Amino acid sequence: MRETHHPHHSGSGVGAKGLARDRVGVLSGALIGVSTVAPAYTLTATIGLIAASVGLKMPAIFIAGCVPMFLTAYAYRELNNAVPDCGASFTWSARAFGPYVGWMCGWGMVAATIIVLSSLASVAVEFGYLFLGRLFGDPAITALAADRFVNVLSTVALIALATAVGYRGVTVTQRLQAVLVIFQLTVLALFVVAAFVQISTGRAADAVPFDPDWFNPFTGLTTVAFVAGVTGSIFAFWGWDTCLTLNEESRDPERTPGRAGLLCVAAILLTYLLVTVAAMMYAGVGETGLGLSNPDTADNVFAALAGPVLGGPGGMLLFLAVVASSVASLQTTLLPAARTMLSMGSHGAFPRSLADTHPRYHVPSRAVVVAGATTAAFYTVTMYLSERVLYDMVASLGILICFYYGITAFACAWFFRRSRRGARDLVFRLLFPVLGGLMLLGVFGVSVYDSMDPAYGSGSSVGGVGLVFVMACGILALGAVLMGVMRVRNPAFFRDGVTPTAPPPEPERASEPV
Repeated sequence: MRETHHPHHSGSGVGAKGLARDRVGVLSGALIGVSTVAPAYTLTATIGLIAASVGLKMPAIFIAGCVPMFLTAYAYRELNNAVPDCGASFTWSARAFGPYVGWMCGWGMVAATIIVLSSLASVAVEFGYLFLGRLFGDPAITALAADRFVNVLSTVALIALATAVGYRGVTVTQRLQAVLVIFQLTVLALFVVAAFVQISTGRAADAVPFDPDWFNPFTGLTTVAFVAGVTGSIFAFWGWDTCLTLNEESRDPERTPGRAGLLCVAAILLTYLLVTVAAMMYAGVGETGLGLSNPDTADNVFAALAGPVLGGPGGMLLFLAVVASSVASLQTTLLPAARTMLSMGSHGAFPRSLADTHPRYHVPSRAVVVAGATTAAFYTVTMYLSERVLYDMVASLGILICFYYGITAFACAWFFRRSRRGARDLVFRLLFPVLGGLMLLGVFGVSVYDSMDPAYGSGSSVGGVGLVFVMACGILALGAVLMGVMRVRNPAFFRDGVTPTAPPPEPERASEPV
């Protein structure tokens, strides 16, 4: 049956773009956001790297990295209250700054998502073979992840599975994510409890006494260390905005997604603080043994700590939690990419065929398939070209994340610049978004400058310029070229944009809770 775009009609349960309505609540939206952030995977991959930069100041760095995310989450919430659209950053920035800025913002989001989907699938495969190898005591199984053909075949199969789940609709996604998120958070909680028990009984590897100053970002940090840590921290929070791309499928679409986003950011911060404090107090931040700054274990801290903290069976459970975290994030990360493509297609910024929705499942089915197929093709090509290419692509994510998050934050302030509803608007629609945008702009500038150094990322360079910088600029340049192509194919969008840049009149209502 041909997929069609369903117009909205009363009582149909289908929205104007053909998406199912009233399917996502605050808690389920927050769970999907947490799943996209992938706390178990993110922690094992970033704790060691951040510890090497800032030592015992990791909690302060996570708090500092959360600040621009939290301020930007308010920008997303306020924009969503006024214009609930699954295009999120694309739609809002196009309405505030015009079609060209909106197009590039949407492109930055889609490109970053395709790159991170490749990384997530790769990590899930790597940890999956590691888990199976240890489970059966066979190093040959673990070594399969290093075989290029097996790795690519397994990764593409996993991407296809995630695409199939996303194709079946957001209801299936919610059920799967509830199980996977609760599982990984439960295992992380067990890790924290077990670490504190060993610390209290004197069995910790290198116990460090608790110090409240760990949470103070204004002491004991050089500017270079602070910026390096915050850059890693911002990447660690990326993904919470998935809640907002589900706005047209949410109950009370004007308010539910924004509240889910704020709840997601708060839950992720609490998780990161608990795990990092437990890990620091248990193992310290030294460069030898189980120390978190040990370069031999920095890129996979849980591989070193799982057995000592949780014991044999418990350690295997932590490996499985990282696999579940990666798989869950792989599946949910498809959601914002597909819905941004749907919105861009429906407005004429992308080919209009991407606006097609499935007549039964009410999802952007063609966009889901395109996102999955593009990810599989991207991963296959980069793996056969060079693993360094994929590594540096992932390293360029910080630049792309700050690019489209920052534009969205500034779009909120500009969109509501004439708002006259008192102190609430001044704080949440102007002050918070501008501060968040300025912080992201600062990190963006530092990341661009640092990435020009050939030593950044894999150490590769082009003409003496770091490959990470070349790739980040190349991705944005490719977007500009594709925008030019779409400008020729569909000049109407670039002439008219999404809607007028001024927000529509809003009815007076009681102030919402902060």
